[in-house]
Amino acid sequence: MKREGGGLATAGAAPVDGGGGAGTARLLLWLVVTALGVRQLVALLRLPPGERFLDLEAWAAFGGVPRPSGELYADGGYSGTPFAALVLTPLKRAGEQGLGLGWTFGTLLLVVAVGVVAARALPRPAQGRTVLPAVPVAVALLLLSLPVRNTFFLGQTSVLPVLLVLLGCCVTRDARARGALIGVAAAFQPALLLFAVFLWCTGHRRAAGWTAGVFGAAAALAWAVLPEDSAAYWLRHPAGLGLGDPAEVANQSLYGLVLRLGLSGPVALLVLLAVAAVVCHVGLRRAVRYAEDGQTLLAVALTGCVAVAVAPVSWQHQLLWVLLTVAGRAGRGASDRYVWPVAVVLVMTLPARMLLPNMELLSPVRDNILLLTAVAAACCVPFLRRAEREFARPRPTVHAPPGASRLRGVPLLPFWRRVLTRPNLLLELLLIRVGYSAYSQVRMAAAGSRATAEAHGEQIHAIERFLLLDIEHRVNHAVVRTGWLEGFLNFYYTSFHFVVPLTVLGVLYVRRPDAYRWARTALGFATLLALLGFWLYPLAPPRLMPALGFIDTVHGVQDFSRPDYGSLTAFTNQYAAMPSLHFGWSLWCGVVVVALAPKLWMRLLGLLHPLFTVCAIVGTANHWVLDAVGGAMVVAAGFGLVHVLAGPRPRVRTGAMREPAPQPAPGAGPVPVAGSGQETGPVPEAVRDGATRAKGAGGGEPEAEGEGGWVPSPG
Repeated sequence: MKREGGGLATAGAAPVDGGGGAGTARLLLWLVVTALGVRQLVALLRLPPGERFLDLEAWAAFGGVPRPSGELYADGGYSGTPFAALVLTPLKRAGEQGLGLGWTFGTLLLVVAVGVVAARALPRPAQGRTVLPAVPVAVALLLLSLPVRNTFFLGQTSVLPVLLVLLGCCVTRDARARGALIGVAAAFQPALLLFAVFLWCTGHRRAAGWTAGVFGAAAALAWAVLPEDSAAYWLRHPAGLGLGDPAEVANQSLYGLVLRLGLSGPVALLVLLAVAAVVCHVGLRRAVRYAEDGQTLLAVALTGCVAVAVAPVSWQHQLLWVLLTVAGRAGRGASDRYVWPVAVVLVMTLPARMLLPNMELLSPVRDNILLLTAVAAACCVPFLRRAEREFARPRPTVHAPPGASRLRGVPLLPFWRRVLTRPNLLLELLLIRVGYSAYSQVRMAAAGSRATAEAHGEQIHAIERFLLLDIEHRVNHAVVRTGWLEGFLNFYYTSFHFVVPLTVLGVLYVRRPDAYRWARTALGFATLLALLGFWLYPLAPPRLMPALGFIDTVHGVQDFSRPDYGSLTAFTNQYAAMPSLHFGWSLWCGVVVVALAPKLWMRLLGLLHPLFTVCAIVGTANHWVLDAVGGAMVVAAGFGLVHVLAGPRPRVRTGAMREPAPQPAPGAGPVPVAGSGQETGPVPEAVRDGATRAKGAGGGEPEAEGEGGWVPSPG
C-alpha cells in the first residue's frame, strides 16, 4: 500500500499525439471556448453598473461609503464568510470599473484552471480522441453551466474553493499541502469541511488533520481581525444560515427543500436530520469506494455533491460539483454511456422551466432539480468501477445493416448508423421537453411586425385567388352556421395537435424502437425547417386579417384597434402561420402510421388525422390552404433529410436483428457474442478481473494496483 506521503496520483491519461487532424479539432474547440468566454464578458460588461456584481458590491460597497467593521452582515446582502472578506479586503481600494474587470478576468482564469485540472484527472484508460479535446470541452461546459454564469453575474468566489479542492485531491502529493488547500477552501465555503471526513475515511488522516487545522486557523484569524462580523456570521447566522431567504428556489440544499415543502417546527428538523444523515452516509461511502478504485475526480465530485446537499444554504453558484460528476461512467452498453452526461449537462446549463413544464404537480421536482441531481449522483447513480469489463469496453450497440438507396452517395453521413435498441426513456423525455421549449422560444422570437404579417397575408390571399384555392372564407362561414361542426373542429384544433404525435411516438418507442429514431429525427428536422419559415416569412392567418371578414371560432372576437389584441399575443407568436405545423405534425403522424402499421384499417385511421386537421385549420380561420402546403413540404423535407444523411430506415424489427457472432481464430478461446452481454464460454481471468488493458486503440499498458487513486494508508 502507498504511504500518505506518496499522495494521491491522479488517474489522468497520458498525453497523446493525435496528429494533424486531432490538432485541428483541438484548435476549433479552443476557438469555441474563446467565443464563449468573449460572449460571457460582453454580456456581463454591457449590463448597467447596478445590475451586475451584486454580491461583490454588497461586500465591497464600492460606489458608496465602504462598510465599517461590524456592518458586513447588517442588511443580509453579503453571504460569504468573514475569512473571504478578510482575504479580499485589499481589493476594495480598486475603483468600481477596475475591480469589476479584474474580477471578471480573474474568474475566467479560475474557470480555465478548473477545466484543465478536471480534464487531466479523468480515469484511465482513455482513448486518444478522448484525451485531446478533454480540456477545451471541460472549459466550454464550465462556461455554459449555470453556476459559473451566476458566479460571473454576481461577482462570487465560488469557483476558487472548487479549484483548491481539485488541486489538493488531484494534483499535490504532500499531505500538508493537500490539507492546507482544502482547509482554505473550507474557510471560503464551510460545507467543504466535509472533505476532512472524506480524507479520514480514505486513510489520509494527516491531511484530514491539516484540513481541520487550517480551517480553524483561518476562522480564528478572521475573528481576530473582524470580531463583530465573525460573531454575526458564526453565532447569529450559523454558517450563513439566515443570510438571504433559505426558502428561495436559489437555495438548492435539503434545508431549502424542506422549507419549500411547507414543513416547519420539530417535524421539519427531524426530517432534515434524517435525510441529511442518509445522504452523508451513502454518499461518503460511495465516494470512498470510487476513490479507492482510482476514480479520484468522481470521488471528489460526489463528496462535493453531499456537501452542498447537507449545507444550510447552497446557492446556485456553489453547485459546480454536480457538473464534475460527468467524469463517472454509468451504463454497461455503448448506447447508454452518454445518458448520464447528457442529462447532467442539460440540467446544469438550462433553466428548470425548459426541462419540466409549468405544472403544479411537477413544481417540487422543477424547483429542486439541481438538488435532486446532486443527491442522485451522490447516492443513486450506479457508476462503474474500473475493474468491471464494461468500464473500458461497453457492450456494443446493435445497428441495422446499411440499406441500399436509389440515390448515389447516400448516406452522406455513413457514421450515422441505424441504432435498433430502445433509447433511454428519461433522457428521451428530457430531450423532447428541451426541444419543445427551445422551439417555443425561437417561435416567439421570430414574430414579425403586424404590418409585415398582414402584407404577407394579402400576398398569400392573392396567390390563392389566382390558383382558385381561396376557399377559406366560404368554409369558415359554413362552419360557423353549423353549430355541431364548429364545436367539433374547435375541439379538434385545440386538443389533438400534441396528443396524437406524442401517442405515435410512445407507441413507436414501445413497439417499434427500430423505427422510433427514424420517425423522431424526421419530426425534429421538419420542426427546425418550420422555425426557419416563421423567421423569414411572418404571416397573419385569416382570422387576423381585419378586412377579409373571417370569424375566429377558437379565440373569439379580436379587437383590431389595439396593437396587442388577442388573448394569446403575449404568450405565442400569432404570425407563425407559414408553414402550418398543425397540419405538418398531423401529416407526419399519417406518414408514420401508413409506413409502419401492420393492418389496413390502422393505415386508413392514420390518414383521417391529417384530413380532419386540414379541415380544422381552414374551418376555424387559423391557417390558409397554402399554409398546409408549406407544412407538407417541411415534413417531406424532414423525411428526405433523414434518408439522405443516414440512409433508408430499418426494415426489420428489433427482435429479428442479430449481429453475426464473431468466429474465433484457430487456437483462440471463446469469443463473446456482440451485443448480447453473454459469452460463449468462460471469460479469461485477465478480462474478468480487469487487470489488463487492451493495447493499441484500446488503451495503454497494464496499471499497477491502486494507481491513480487513493488507497487506505497508515494514519
